[in-house]
Amino acid sequence: MDVRKISTIAIFIALSAVGAMIKVPSPIGSIALDSFPALLAAVVLGPVSGAIVAGLGHIISAFIGSMPLGPFHFLIMAEMAVLVWMFGILYIHGKKIGAFFLFFIGNAFILALPFAFLVSKGFYTLLVPGLTAATAVNVVLAAILLPRLEPVLKKMIFEDRLVE
Repeated sequence: MDVRKISTIAIFIALSAVGAMIKVPSPIGSIALDSFPALLAAVVLGPVSGAIVAGLGHIISAFIGSMPLGPFHFLIMAEMAVLVWMFGILYIHGKKIGAFFLFFIGNAFILALPFAFLVSKGFYTLLVPGLTAATAVNVVLAAILLPRLEPVLKKMIFEDRLVE
C-alpha cells in the first residue's frame, strides 16, 4: 500500500469522523452517521480499505460519545469492519441490493445481538430503534450517492494510479 492510498483512506476516515459528530437520538451516545464514508471506501478503494474506515470510524464515534460501552466498543469496531468488508465484496460483485440488505440487517439488528447476552435483552431492545434509524439514513445515503460518486472517484483515483 503506497502513501497516496493511505492518504485517501485517511480522508475517508476524516469523513467518517464528521459523520460521527451527527448523532442519532438514542440512549447510547455512540450511534451516529459514520458508516456512509466506510461504505463508499469499500466500493471505491476496496473492501479492506472500507473495513479500516468502518472500524476506525466507529471508534471515533465512540470517543465523541464518551465511550458509553467502554471496551465493548472494540468488539463493535471489529464487527463493523467485517460487516463493511462483506458489503464491499457483495457490492463489487454486482450484488448491490444484497449488499444493502446485508448491511441494513447486520448493522441494525445482528451486530448488537452480543449485548443481549453480555448486558441484557432489555438493553438490546433499547439499542435497536436508534441503530435502525441511523442504519436507514446511512443506507439511503449510500443507495442514492454510491452510483453517482463511484465512477467519478474511481476515475480520479485510477487516473492517478492511486489504487493498484
